[in-house]
Amino acid sequence: MIPSKKFVVNARDIYQHAKRAGMKHNRAGLVLLASVVVIATVLAGCTGVQDAASPEPTPPAGEDIPEAGGNDSVAAGNNRFAFDLYQELRNDPAYAEENLFFSPYSISSALAITYEGARGRTADEIRAVFHLPVDDTARREGFLAIDAGINSEDSGYTLRTANALWAEETYPFLQDYIETAGRYYSANVTNLDFTTQPEASRITINRWVEERTNDLIKDLLPEGSISPLTRLVITNAIYFKGTWVKQFDENKTANLHFWKGPGESVLVPMMQRTDEEAVYGYAETDTLQVLEMPYAHENGAGLSMLVILPDEIEAAEESLDAQKIEDLRQSLTERRVNVYFPKFSLETTYPLAGTLAAMGMPTAFTDAADLSGMDGTQNLFVSSVVHKAFVDVNEEGTEAAAATGVIINMKTSLGGDETPVFRADHPFIFAILDNDTGTILFMGRVVDPVSP
Repeated sequence: MIPSKKFVVNARDIYQHAKRAGMKHNRAGLVLLASVVVIATVLAGCTGVQDAASPEPTPPAGEDIPEAGGNDSVAAGNNRFAFDLYQELRNDPAYAEENLFFSPYSISSALAITYEGARGRTADEIRAVFHLPVDDTARREGFLAIDAGINSEDSGYTLRTANALWAEETYPFLQDYIETAGRYYSANVTNLDFTTQPEASRITINRWVEERTNDLIKDLLPEGSISPLTRLVITNAIYFKGTWVKQFDENKTANLHFWKGPGESVLVPMMQRTDEEAVYGYAETDTLQVLEMPYAHENGAGLSMLVILPDEIEAAEESLDAQKIEDLRQSLTERRVNVYFPKFSLETTYPLAGTLAAMGMPTAFTDAADLSGMDGTQNLFVSSVVHKAFVDVNEEGTEAAAATGVIINMKTSLGGDETPVFRADHPFIFAILDNDTGTILFMGRVVDPVSP
């Protein structure tokens, strides 16, 4: 796969450059701001112990709970989450001026299945971050309907998604949770031996992801992410491949400047459509342009890439949300447009535990997590959430894939029959003492075991 190239740009400078070249009214297609919009637009045998009740909000006394997701549709909630996450990532110093690309639907699907097993504050926070419908029927049937539409096998393009549960073979999960995941999310269970074969289990899960993303997403779960304490892994994979209704002529693609900032540019292969048949959905305001490029299809409304080209990318990002995208889409009119559009490939990886915690759902990642809807106990917590995505855009069309993994472990502070794990793989303090009196004779700390 092709490594990510710099793609977050200052569109004001591009516009000024174009303006100097006498192209003020021919700006469309010079650059792309569509990392999140690609997918957002595309989407316009464990043993049961007992049944578990549906998630009910039970906030601790005296504590504030984030605003609930309400009874909006799953699609609306997914799109709100898409822009919430986009804002969180673009403001994260780790991704400053880096490309951004992810599948909000993949992440929402995996965490919705997690939510089905959450209770109390843990459930409230997940629901608020992902804007999930409070009503069980609306939420479950909403995901069921979207998945059915995605997997409808339109002969004009390839679009599919899949969920799965990977459970420790000796651990008793509630039958109600297993049945709900299977019935509404098509997340069937595969039993694995996490306790004695964690690495082999990780390889099995990663192979499933590769197969369902046409080998575009490899090693979703990094080495060491599965441990003997892992009890459940929830995965989602999504894959798309489509061709443009109006494909670009490869012979007209030429290396042109892509302006990254004031006086800073790189040469990129720029595709072009300037012929009489270059008719697209188009709209513009005082501060941006919008272009809709549809993918070939035979059934339904089809799929499109929506491209937002602002004069000031920072200002546009700050104000961009799901409602504005919908308003822009409604303002599109069919007209002839001269299109210049770069070929590009992006590959991204996001460890999302810290990001999701910062967005309002910290409890799931702590010992205070309540995932009792999965097993009837308070023994589980979410140890990590990882997301990978890939997209390639060329003259023919677009290929994109993404996958999400939610790893659920036992809490290490638990007693009972669970064998504890003591792994001194980070700085520690030690003491030598007199057992009779408890007197400390020597005391120290180790921060670098190989240093004298």
